[in-house]
Parts: sequence; structure tokens; C-alpha cells
Amino acid sequence: MTAELVRGQNHPLSQARLEIRVSAGTSVVAGATLGDEQGTVHGIEWVAHPGTPTLPGLEVSRQAAADHRLAVDLGAMPEAVQRISVLLALPAAGGGGPVSFGAVAAPFVAVTGLDGTEVASYTITGLDAESAVVALELYRRQGAWKVRAVGQGYAGGLAELLTDQGLPQAHQLAGGINEAVAQGLARSVPAPPPRTTSGDRSRQAAAPAGGPDPARPTTQGASGPVPTQPTSPYGPQAPGAPPQPTSPYATQGTPAADPPQPGHPQGPAPTGPSAAPQPSMPPAGGPIDYSHPRRQNAAPPPPPAAPPAQPGQPARPVAGDATGWSMDERLYNQVWGMFEDLARTMAAYRSAVDFADSRMEKELDQVLSDPRSRIGGQGDAAREAARAKYTQLVDQAREALDRDLTQLTAESEVVEPALPPAYAGWDSPVWHGYRVPTDNPMALRLGDLHLPECAQLRIPLLVRLPLERGLWIDSGRAGSLDGSFTDAHDLRRLAMETAVGHAARLLAVHPAGEFTVHVIDPAGSGAQALVPLVRTGVLAAPPAVGAAGVTDVLGRLTERVDLVQMAVRAGAADSLPPGLDTSEQLLIVNDFPHGFDDRAVNQLRYLADEGPAVGVHLMMVADREEAAGYGPLLDPLWRSFLRLTPVPDDHLADPWVGHAWTYEPSLVPAGSQVLQHVLTEVAAARTKRT
Repeated sequence: MTAELVRGQNHPLSQARLEIRVSAGTSVVAGATLGDEQGTVHGIEWVAHPGTPTLPGLEVSRQAAADHRLAVDLGAMPEAVQRISVLLALPAAGGGGPVSFGAVAAPFVAVTGLDGTEVASYTITGLDAESAVVALELYRRQGAWKVRAVGQGYAGGLAELLTDQGLPQAHQLAGGINEAVAQGLARSVPAPPPRTTSGDRSRQAAAPAGGPDPARPTTQGASGPVPTQPTSPYGPQAPGAPPQPTSPYATQGTPAADPPQPGHPQGPAPTGPSAAPQPSMPPAGGPIDYSHPRRQNAAPPPPPAAPPAQPGQPARPVAGDATGWSMDERLYNQVWGMFEDLARTMAAYRSAVDFADSRMEKELDQVLSDPRSRIGGQGDAAREAARAKYTQLVDQAREALDRDLTQLTAESEVVEPALPPAYAGWDSPVWHGYRVPTDNPMALRLGDLHLPECAQLRIPLLVRLPLERGLWIDSGRAGSLDGSFTDAHDLRRLAMETAVGHAARLLAVHPAGEFTVHVIDPAGSGAQALVPLVRTGVLAAPPAVGAAGVTDVLGRLTERVDLVQMAVRAGAADSLPPGLDTSEQLLIVNDFPHGFDDRAVNQLRYLADEGPAVGVHLMMVADREEAAGYGPLLDPLWRSFLRLTPVPDDHLADPWVGHAWTYEPSLVPAGSQVLQHVLTEVAAARTKRT
């Protein structure tokens, strides 16, 4: 999964042997410096450049060129090296070339594995009069290596850059580098033509049909989040350009990759109707084709144009302002784009604060290392200066964050009222005029996500349909944010009410008769929560109780899976038994594993593994700790589910930087009759159809 970095953002490196690829709109000099813990370069032998292209664990290009590949072996780096700074500079030799990066296309740098798989990338924007820039920094932190997007430019060129890194012979070395480059300019690779929008490696374009499916994020909206201990909000997507996760929101302890989601940057490329189209690989030197692989003869209609903005003001947001073949798809992609934007802007803020903190610690350590400055006015002044720099950096980062949050909040205020029932919250007015749809939905809202720094900004958690993984409603006390929800009875009741709400939504967003719900409630403990489904008659049959009920329902659904699988494999779908219900099936299981013997458990696992491919889906309401009595046998089952909670819980993570997102379930407002109204409409439509 690729992390598309912004300035100040970091990303862990799991491989020791890497390549750093550089692409620019003109010939540039690529080099690297080795620094200690403070980033200081102690001598010219710590600098790799065209005149001295090889150092232990590092090799750079021998000439100026528009494209470079730098080889790095982190395992071969001397212990004294704590930082590796990748630098780019415009050649100083005559030849009429550009004198500043502001006159050329923004350079693009990518860290890749030896097999070419991108780990992280960064487009260096915002440069103007600078002729040298520190592009990336690879650094050790607690025994592990990370990469940080720096983008620090220097109008004074290489000499100023090297001086800033503490190299005593900076001007002499800069002159030597320029001389070495001048000797090799005749052999330099000519710069390619300027990159066009469609071929820009910064991946500005995204394919339609990817969204905050916590189950699959993409650049524009393909799939989404990764589990920390928190789970990925967008499952094996969680969670885009890089392999896309299947579910941006994975369950606790579940790998986020279907991907690694979500998309956006997370796992093997997804397949199926929910997968986002991947750009086709062009012939060498050719432009990338971002067209939809299934619609090669046409492009999606353009999104609606935003109203003109006032001078000096950001453009006003528009609902559906994203690519897609329908308004639902545009909104889906737009919501996913909002999720990605918030994840990235928050990553930039947190990285900037982390950088400011590290810088202040470094400066304070330098002050304390000199006994003469530990006391007296000189030491106090140095400490005050360090804290002032820290405050300035944090204030700048917060200002940028607030600006982005204001824009995202304005977009959310426009998008939320425009969402169709499948994407809308239960408190949306759209439900009051609800009518049973005639087409299958693209995705489903399961709740909302937010981050602690901006709890007022909520991003809908959407999952693609049909469901590719089961849902687990966690009824254990671990399901609450602080574990303080101690009334186990109330928590189980709330978990079952949450499951009923999700089931009702699934029934409501499908055409009449296209979705069927079964319930197993062995002890009858969920009877009160199930009243809306039972009273309106939308269930396939009354909730199954006791061991006999469990055996009957599991047996019928297992047989259905077997029959459909055999028919599909034999290419004989018409041979299915008459009367077989071919609609999507959902089985709600309450209080698992109560009432389940070993055979029933095996059937349940079979349905979890094989059911989604043939339209049979599971929703478990259970406390994992109580189910632990079956031992590790059930661990694969839990890991395959998307874990949701009936109360707010920060167990979901995005696929790019791993933020722990707080998930809030989509609950029917207290005292509202909207659920009764919707289910009554569903029941009436089913009766009319039969």
C-alpha cells in the first residue's frame, strides 16, 4: 500500500533495501547526506553526490537527469547514521536551464521496494525561488526506520542547504558537485515533456466507484481504513491507488488488507463490482490510462460545477462533486474523498506537532549539554527561544488544520442533506418520505467516524454492497470507549437494537423481495429488540429459538449455499429447485455461542466463509470473551468479520496513516417512529409483490 505523503508527514519503512525514484520536469542533481541524531553532517565523506556516488548502504546517480534511481540499504548503514536526507538541486553549470524550482513542474519522489512496489510518495509543491531542496528524510526512531516528507527549499542552492546541515566545507563541496555535474552534462538524459494532468504521477485523478467504504478506499473514493489494535474502518480493503482494502473499517484485530483496504493505499487489488478501476499500465514512456476498464468507450459525465467563489474565498462545495456514473456513485466517492482528506490533513498536523516537539527537545538538549548555559540568563533565553519556536510551529500547523477543517465542515453540511436513504442517518428527513426502491443500492451507511481533534466533523461510514464480509456487533464491555459501560444487560440490549437497525436499513434499501432476514435467538433474550421486525412481518420466519431452531435455520441456509455453488460451478443456474429463494439472505445470530454445538459452530463458519459469494451474509451479536470457551477455533471467524459496536469506540483505523477513528453506530433517535414507518412500507411492498 502506498502512502501519498504531504509535507511533514511520516510513514514507517518495513523493508531495508529500497529505491528512491525521482521524476522532475528538468535535469536535476540528486544526492543524499548522512546525519547523526541531530541531523548534522560531519564531513564530506557523509555526502553522496555525482562526484562520490557510493557510500556504505547508499548509491546515487552519477549525472544530472530528469529521472533518477537512488539505492538505499538501511541494514548497511553505520550505527552513527541516524538520518538520510535525499536532496535535489538544479545544475549550476551554464546551459540556459531553469534557475529555480518555481519555473518547472513539481518534482515527484517515491520510495519503492526492489520489486518496484511503492511504499511512499511525495510531490514537492510550494517551491518558488529555491534551487535546492531536501525532498525526503529517512530516519531511525526507536530502532525502526521511517520516511518523512520534508520539502525544505533553499534559494542559496546546494551551498546553503549543506551549510544548514552543519557541514563545515559546504561551499567547497557545492562547487565540487557542480563541477562534477558540468563534466557529465553532455551525457545527461534530456528532460521529458511537461507532465499533463492525466499523466501526472501525483495521481490527482481517481477512478469512480470507490468510496468511504470502510471496506474499500481509493484516491477518489475506493476503499478505506486499517486496524491498529483498533480495527480498520474499511476492512480488508480497509481504508485507492495502492492495493485497495476491502473494508476501510476492519474489525478489531482484523487485518486491514484485502488490500491494504482500503484503497486507497492498502492490499491486493480488489475485484468485483465494488472494486475501483485501476489505471492500465502504459507502454514505456506512454501516458497512464485512467479510463474505467468496463466502460472504455465513454467517460463518466462531469460532476456539477461549483458556484463561483468570492475573490479570496475558497470555492463553495457542491453535493455530488466527484466522478461517477450516477449521483449515488458521485456521493459515495465524495464521502470517501472527505474521509481521505481529513485523514491526510490530520496526519500533516500531527506530524508537524511531532516535528516541533522533537526540534524543541533537540534544542533544549543542546542547551543542557553545555554546563555554562545551564544557569543564568543565557540558559533561560535559549529555553525561551526554543519554546517560542515550538509554539510558532504548532500555531502554524493548527492554522492550516483549522482552514482545512472549515472547508471539510462546509462540504459536510452540503453533502449530508443530499444523501439518499442508503447513505443517510436515521435522523435524516429523507426517511419521512421513504418509498421502497426499485434498484439495488451501491453502499450502506453503518455509522459515523470522527477524530478527537475535530469531534464535531463526522464522516459517514459506508460499506459497499453486497457485503463481502460478515458484521459482528460487539456486546461485550470492551465495546465501550472507556470500558465503563458496566451494565451487561443494557449493553446486550443496545447491541441487539443496533443489529435490528442495520437489518432494517438493509431491508429498506433493497427492492421488495430482494432481501430476506432470518434470526436465531436461542434463549429468546433479544425478543424485545426484535419487536419492530416481528410485528411488521418483514422476517422470513419467526425468530428461531432453542437448539432445534438453531439446527433448522443453519441446515436450510447451508443447503442453499451448497445448491447455489453447485449450480454456479456447473453453469446451470436454471436447474435450481423451484421455489428456492434467490434473494440476498441475512442471518442475525444473537447471544452466540449459546445454543450452538460443535456441528452448528462448523456450519456457522462455513456460512461465514462461503456464504457471501452466493448471497448469504451473517450478522453476529456476541461478546467475544464469552465465546472464548470454544478456544482458538473461532479466531478465524472473528477476524473475518467487520467489528462494530453499539456505543462509541475508537477501534477503526484508516489505511494510510493508521489514525484511530472513533466509530459511532447509526441508531434510531429515541422516541422516533421512523423505523416503524420504514418497515411498514417494506412489508406492504412485499405483500403487494406476492
